[in-house]
Amino acid sequence: MRCELLAGHPDFRRLDTIDAIRLDLRYAGSDNFVGRDLYGELDCAWLHREAADALERAAVFLDQHHAGYQLLVLDALRPHRVQEMLWQYLAGSPLQMYVADPARGSVHSFGMAVDVTVCDPQGRELDMGSGFDEFAERSHPVLEAQLRARGELSQVHICNRDILRAAMSHAGFHGIHSEWWHFNLGSVVDVRQHYLRID
Repeated sequence: MRCELLAGHPDFRRLDTIDAIRLDLRYAGSDNFVGRDLYGELDCAWLHREAADALERAAVFLDQHHAGYQLLVLDALRPHRVQEMLWQYLAGSPLQMYVADPARGSVHSFGMAVDVTVCDPQGRELDMGSGFDEFAERSHPVLEAQLRARGELSQVHICNRDILRAAMSHAGFHGIHSEWWHFNLGSVVDVRQHYLRID
C-alpha cells in the first residue's frame, strides 16, 4: 500500500493524535546520516494503530515516573521506497549493517517500529552518550557495560537510556542490539508475515 493512501485507513494512527509525545521526524529534514530530506511531500507521521497505542502507553508511563518528561519521536513509519534509498546510500559500506535489507523489509515500513528519545521538562533531549543515527559502538545497547568500563559512556548516559527503555518495554516494545533509539513492537518475523507494508 502506498503511503499517500494512509489517511483514513483503520489500521493506522497519526502521531499528532497522541497528546503526550513530541515529533521531530529527522528524515523529513537534513538532521540525519544522509544529510537531506528523504520524505519530501510524504506524510510519515504515522504508526500502525497497535504501535501508536503502545507508544501512547509508554508516554503515560514515562510521565508517571518522571513528571514532565516526554517521548520525542525521531522516526516512525518509513515507506519501503525510502528504505531502499537508505540501503543504496550505504551500499558497499560497513555501515550498511545498520539498515535493514529492503529484500526482507524494515519493521519501520510496516509501522511497527519507532525511533525515539526522551526530553526533560524544559524540552531538552537527554544525553544518551551518542546521537540519533550515530552509527558507532557508543550507540550499541549490547556494549554498554564494556563502554562504561572503558569510560566511553557515563553512568548518566546509561541511566538516561534506562529511562527510555523502561517506558518502552512497559508498553511492549523491545529494543535492538545496535541502536539505543530503535524499538519494535512484535517479532520481526510476525510483522513481516502478517502486517501491511507501506510503500
